[in-house]
Amino acid sequence: MHQFSSGWKKSYYGKGDVTAYRLHRDACHGSVFGANVLILIYGDAFWPTYTEGDNSNLVATDSMKNFIQRETLNFTGDDLESYVRFLAQKFLDTYPQVEGAQVTATEVPYAPLTDANVAFAPSGPDRAWSRIEITRGGVAEQRSGISGFRLLRLNGSAFKGFIRDQYTTLPDIANRPLHMWLDLDWSGTDPVAGTVRKLVHGVFNGFESGSIQQIIYQIGTKMLEEMPSIAEVNLEANNRTWDTIQEQGDSIGVYTDARPPYGCLGLSLKR
Repeated sequence: MHQFSSGWKKSYYGKGDVTAYRLHRDACHGSVFGANVLILIYGDAFWPTYTEGDNSNLVATDSMKNFIQRETLNFTGDDLESYVRFLAQKFLDTYPQVEGAQVTATEVPYAPLTDANVAFAPSGPDRAWSRIEITRGGVAEQRSGISGFRLLRLNGSAFKGFIRDQYTTLPDIANRPLHMWLDLDWSGTDPVAGTVRKLVHGVFNGFESGSIQQIIYQIGTKMLEEMPSIAEVNLEANNRTWDTIQEQGDSIGVYTDARPPYGCLGLSLKR
């Protein structure tokens, strides 16, 4: 079930998995803006559809799909925060029976193959997203995040000194190849996803850690220090460190994907 920051809703409906690509096809320097959108709307005007099958006030979800895709041409920005605000506000302006709209957009990223920006390829796997809820009273929520970081550090990661008892089989590890996944989100209206990406990569690359918890704490505190528009940040990491097949000393080894059980580590920080 979806949740709304403005409060409990007895009903809502909408359209999901709506994809749109806006291409600027300049002969010398093009760009790709791609997004996958979910729109959810609510209001008492739609209640008769549930109770009586009366669709007289209903905006068809197929019309919502067409609205998103066609209005993407009229969106002049390049960031998801502005995009979801544009779509949600335009939808409320178009349909007066709508009391509120929640729009979530996840980027479908394409990166240029050269500086000329005329040829592109899918990028990732991490993907930025942004969500806004707008009511007739104004903005109830705006959040953004990045999901799907896959990060590998060859050395400089330790895990030792933890409690040892009858359930412990893991040895102390002074220097491991660390493979972790990371999702994070934050509150704020500024388009800072690109800066967050660079910060996450920089901390992971430059910080020798004693635990994954220490890594995400460093990322979170640095985000609050360097980005004043962010009021709070949530981070969740998975320990997906690969299983060792064979090693020759500390310099070379063969590994495989981790078994399904994984460590899950969360952190929330506010100013």
